Amino acid sequence: MCLAVPLKITKIEGKSAVGEAGGLSQNVRVDFIPDLSVGDYVMVHAGFAIEKMSEKEALEGLEFLAEVLDEQA
Repeated sequence: MCLAVPLKITKIEGKSAVGEAGGLSQNVRVDFIPDLSVGDYVMVHAGFAIEKMSEKEALEGLEFLAEVLDEQA
């Protein structure tokens, strides 16, 4: 099973970017997201940014993911 996770964009170079969440960084392809800026939040699935999100949506998603992971521990 694959999950999409929200990441905050910290660096953009052409069609590649770096996204961060929870202190971890991931390289991300951003081909599908026009007008992306450093500081924007995106939903990432399989290494591709698939949707731009508001900060509120992203933080809610990260909080939910943290709750799920805490329950698994």
